[in-house]
Amino acid sequence: MKIYTIKDIARLSGVSVTTVSRVLNNRPDVNQETRKRVEGIIEQCHFIGNANARGLKQSNEVIGIVIRGRSNPFLSALSEAILSQADAIPGNCVTEYIDERDDEFKTALRMTQLNHVKGIIFVGSLIDDRVSAIRNLDIPLIFTTVSAQSAPVSRAASVSVDDRAMGRLIGDELLALGHRQVSVFGSNPVAGDSLAMRYQGLLDAWSAQGLSFDHSLFRECRFSYEAGYECALAFFREHPEATALFAMSDTVAVGAIRALKDLGREVPGDVSVVGFDGIDMSRFTVPRLTTVEQPIDEIARQSILLLKDMLENKPVSRHTFLPARFHKRESLSPAP
Repeated sequence: MKIYTIKDIARLSGVSVTTVSRVLNNRPDVNQETRKRVEGIIEQCHFIGNANARGLKQSNEVIGIVIRGRSNPFLSALSEAILSQADAIPGNCVTEYIDERDDEFKTALRMTQLNHVKGIIFVGSLIDDRVSAIRNLDIPLIFTTVSAQSAPVSRAASVSVDDRAMGRLIGDELLALGHRQVSVFGSNPVAGDSLAMRYQGLLDAWSAQGLSFDHSLFRECRFSYEAGYECALAFFREHPEATALFAMSDTVAVGAIRALKDLGREVPGDVSVVGFDGIDMSRFTVPRLTTVEQPIDEIARQSILLLKDMLENKPVSRHTFLPARFHKRESLSPAP
């Protein structure tokens, strides 16, 4: 009996590999007609989707992709770009979308138990003590969007932008415009991930001018439009003195802009807002969002090339930093 891969299912369904992956992961962003067609092909071909790995369990080697953050459109776009370029490496892709508060390393271990995994790409991961769970995996481990230089894993490599430098750039811009009471919405500021580096970069800007940053203006926030909205509502009611917001994700920034509007605060007249990632929506918000754009296609391309090289040659760990672009748009102005 022929064993079908996810690429076969995509070809027979007349859709992309990304769309098949979305169906297998029960993602909501697939229209019902397409979903029924893909599910019909899956049934006809006896393609077995595993409830844990959302992939095909079979004897041939696969590439594991773990996406930590279901509600983050930047990570979704990046994972789709990775899938679209994965043809450069022979084999099927097994994808797993998890919540940003779930454990991507335990997910990776489950993948290796259910499939013959030859390499894993982590999308939107967090480098902290949990990473020790995968220290014994004898396969290449690629981290995208976060530097894995500090990870105690022998075969870890990474592709990211210089988050600390971009955080510093944002801090310098805010200070140059007279902002001193700056709020920050992000995740754990002391973790060893890209978000902590953005926060540290912002602090670098304050330190360089002999200023002390008010850490009480920091709020932990999940990365979704709804979370950004709710966090901004609560924060700006409590801190009307804040003149700027640095949201470490564009999704959070978009939600915050809506909340500020509902509070009767003008952006940027009363509060300037800066995001991070450069999602498509940032160009169409009112006002247009000032943000740092991460090069999605190049991050995906470099991640696949790095994994391919580690599979084919000596798996030497490398940590690549790609240039990001700062887009100064309508949501940023001098402090009132």
